[in-house]
Amino acid sequence: MAEITAALVRDLREKTGVGMMDCKAALAATNGDMEAAVDWLRAKGLAKAAKKSTRVAAEGLVGVLTRGTTGALVEVNSETDFVARNEKFQAMVAEISKLAVDADGSTEKLKTMKFPGSGHDVAAYVAEMVATIGENMTVRRTAALSVKDGVVASYVHNQAAPGMGKIGVLVALEGAGSKDELNAFGRMLAMHIAATNPVSLDLASVPADVLAREKAILEEKNAGKPANVMEKIIASGLKSYAKENCLLEQAYVHDGSKTVAQAISEAGNKAGGGVVLKAFNRMQLGEGIDKGSDDFAAEVAKMSGQGCLRD
Repeated sequence: MAEITAALVRDLREKTGVGMMDCKAALAATNGDMEAAVDWLRAKGLAKAAKKSTRVAAEGLVGVLTRGTTGALVEVNSETDFVARNEKFQAMVAEISKLAVDADGSTEKLKTMKFPGSGHDVAAYVAEMVATIGENMTVRRTAALSVKDGVVASYVHNQAAPGMGKIGVLVALEGAGSKDELNAFGRMLAMHIAATNPVSLDLASVPADVLAREKAILEEKNAGKPANVMEKIIASGLKSYAKENCLLEQAYVHDGSKTVAQAISEAGNKAGGGVVLKAFNRMQLGEGIDKGSDDFAAEVAKMSGQGCLRD
């Protein structure tokens, strides 16, 4: 039996908004498994449906660069936000972003590409910067999108410098219409994606394990219902899930009276020649990295030999 610590209970409470005692019961019932505990609470009707989320626990920047029909994202991590604001670090991220456009979404390929103005590849240059700045850094991941005819538009949220920030989004729009119109709409759509963090384009492209999880929760919440009734409940539940989590079904944040699919159709008519959303990619700094919950002030105090720091 896993130990149910106060920290675990607190994390679950912050994640779901459910009372401490219910959170403790959920963790006890799921042997301390955080995600299973969220499902347990949802099945009991104690937590509202919410997308799976991960704590953003790493610092650094997400670089974004588009070049006509191609675009790329790259996440370069650092230990602290102090380094993320460093001009040398930002200049390095800007150069790596330019290279990422030609890396075709391969992180390994990107790391082996020659860093401009140096005799090193990207991996070696980053290692050199670690020695110069005095903090660990890494090129964690990259992604790329392209279209044959159209645009790859972008948006950067919490921008720290041109083309880099905390969240980067790419939107690939295929269409023969006005590129200026497509770029303008693409940026608006990328802003929508940054805000709503959709799971997929539509219900058909939601990962099978995610759909299975949603169905299991619906079945547990409605246990004992006749098979024909259960089938309708699941269909209705998945339809609601799609409206919240599938991009084309979501209400467009810039005009809640229409869905994203309707907004795309209107944008195609405005651009002339129609438009198809081929793909999107959203990259958030530190996504999926657990950096722990150390007391930074206490650690600085320990390193400086000053004991506890006080306000």
